[in-house]
Amino acid sequence: MKSFIEENYLKAIYQLHDLDKNKLVTPTELANWLALKPPTVLEKLSVLSIKGLITYHKARGIKLTKKGFEIAVNIVRRHRIWETYLYKELKFSWSEIHEIAEQLEHVNSDKLIDKIYTNLGKPEFDPHGDPIPNKQGELPKSNRRPLSKSTKGCKCLVLGVNEHSEAFLNYLTELKISLNDKLQVEQIITYDETIKLINKYKDTVLISSKAASNILVSCLKPNCDCKK
Repeated sequence: MKSFIEENYLKAIYQLHDLDKNKLVTPTELANWLALKPPTVLEKLSVLSIKGLITYHKARGIKLTKKGFEIAVNIVRRHRIWETYLYKELKFSWSEIHEIAEQLEHVNSDKLIDKIYTNLGKPEFDPHGDPIPNKQGELPKSNRRPLSKSTKGCKCLVLGVNEHSEAFLNYLTELKISLNDKLQVEQIITYDETIKLINKYKDTVLISSKAASNILVSCLKPNCDCKK
């Protein structure tokens, strides 16, 4: 049985690699992600390597082994199913569910998770728009891109977010922006790339370039000019 700490390391490596599949994860990136000191991370990497859960080369970086990947993707799957259950069935807000799911993801019962998943209707995405992997680690297809890559006049659908912090999600709630909302890009201010949007309530709101980069959308118009 893996410790909570080891599971968190493996999940973090999986998530960091998912952000950029073209390169391996570095110890510094992992330390920053976990908010730990590099020496602590290096010590744990040595343990994970001995257990055959990762391969680590100082010059190249960290990679999950097949065994490590299976554990990591199972944790990610549990987490996103728990988030969906908390949001849909227990009516927690999308800014609350992440922290609770961080604890529940370590409940090691595939039978329980499978039953919850089935009762939820086998969802493909969680309330933040993150894809829920199947048992083989395969993810559903999604044509998502950052809102920051939009062009003026674009009409798009909110599919997810890159940042799950309570502050960011509460910020979106204040702007009346949530999952599956339709947005229209009214203007992109040249000076700082602030975006002027029209939300689903026909309110005009301003959103910074940084915030827009953490909102994932899909164009509603085929062959839109927006960057992918």
